[in-house]
Amino acid sequence: MTKKPLRLYDTYTRQLREFVPLHPPNVGLYACGLTVYDYAHIGNLRTYIFEDILRRILEFNGYPVTHVQNITDVGHLVSDADTGEDKMEKGARRTGKTAWEIAELYTQHFKDDLTALNILHPTIWCKATDHIGEQIALIQCLEANGYTYLTDDGVYFDTARQEDYGYLARLNLAGQQAGMRVDVAGKRNPTDFALWKFSPRDQQRQMEWDSPWGVGFPGWHIECSAMAAKYLGPYFDIHCGGEDHIFVHHPNEIAQAQGCYGTRLANFWMHGYFLQLTDAKMSKSTGDFLRLQTLIDRGYDPLVYRYFTLNSHYRSKLNFSWEGMDGAARALNRLRRAAHEWGQPGAVDEAYADEFTAHINDDLNMPRALATTWSLVKSDLPPQTKKATILLFDRVLALGLADWQPADEAIPDAIMALVEQRQAARAAKNWPEADALRDQIAAAGYEVEDTIEGPRVQRK
Repeated sequence: MTKKPLRLYDTYTRQLREFVPLHPPNVGLYACGLTVYDYAHIGNLRTYIFEDILRRILEFNGYPVTHVQNITDVGHLVSDADTGEDKMEKGARRTGKTAWEIAELYTQHFKDDLTALNILHPTIWCKATDHIGEQIALIQCLEANGYTYLTDDGVYFDTARQEDYGYLARLNLAGQQAGMRVDVAGKRNPTDFALWKFSPRDQQRQMEWDSPWGVGFPGWHIECSAMAAKYLGPYFDIHCGGEDHIFVHHPNEIAQAQGCYGTRLANFWMHGYFLQLTDAKMSKSTGDFLRLQTLIDRGYDPLVYRYFTLNSHYRSKLNFSWEGMDGAARALNRLRRAAHEWGQPGAVDEAYADEFTAHINDDLNMPRALATTWSLVKSDLPPQTKKATILLFDRVLALGLADWQPADEAIPDAIMALVEQRQAARAAKNWPEADALRDQIAAAGYEVEDTIEGPRVQRK
């Protein structure tokens, strides 16, 4: 199999670049995890499918991947301007549980969702609350290098100390300084952000720790810089997240890394784009969002949602619809049945393997890779060759094609009666009647495949 070079879009440089590991052949990959104050919604999960596809493609190309993913269980305030309540404290009040209890509850639900979607779990899970010492040490490093200042509210990063602050987002700092107000008393610049927040003087928080500056808790951004550097080093291969991280969270991670380590933390910065409902970003903050369990309750296999997301490039917004899910369900069912009926695998077809590899190595072009998959299905290649080749593809698609088995489902007598009528019409060469009966069968949710052995009926 001929391998095309792997090219990835780097948000930092705004260009496609050939990927070469910093420490060949090993790859360090960091992905921003969930803030576990509520369930993950399917928009969140689209991002984790993108990151799973990336990891699988790296491994498909022969690179061993150390995949680190954090769990944010403290410090993420409801406003990116460092105001408002900690989302964990807010979630605890909403549920009547402690912040620690909801962190455990929603972390487990999140992991269950990943498993249901065939998303590989990270090599290393790391929780913010397990790494308070590392975060304090990073803040002390920034303090020693002159990047911090104290307010009544906490310890803040002084973005004015970095001429290129916000380069990832291409921020116009002069315009922002003129047009933004400072929301936190004592904050010098609108773009400055909290490294450590002090606990309120009149109450005890559920999650708080001693620090050199006073009792409190870490800001949201410090955890990723600290934990990524701990497990992958201060400059590693790829950092991922959602597109919303481009404008605040990831510029702040980079600022912290530059202030302490002198690096931009990652060689590649990659971002998955939003899933949308009627052209609006799906968000948990409105309280109106779709969980994976919502799809399951409506009768969808979780992998139907994975297939649905493969129809769009990760750097394109994707509109969710039930019609799209129905189409994905039919397509996945046909793909599964085809792969099952091909029997045992033989030798991989090199031409199709090269075509598939070229697409996935072109910045994870899954729509084109999926088109190649369907071209393979419709080809005249021997079944054993098609089976081996599609199983190779499924190392990236992760649709579980090797293990799928058809359900033992009895076809209703009424449907079988229509099938027999159609067979009689075909025997009489009454093709309009045969076509009309096929349409009637399809309208009832079944499809007929004409084979040498006779008609084969299955649910669509």
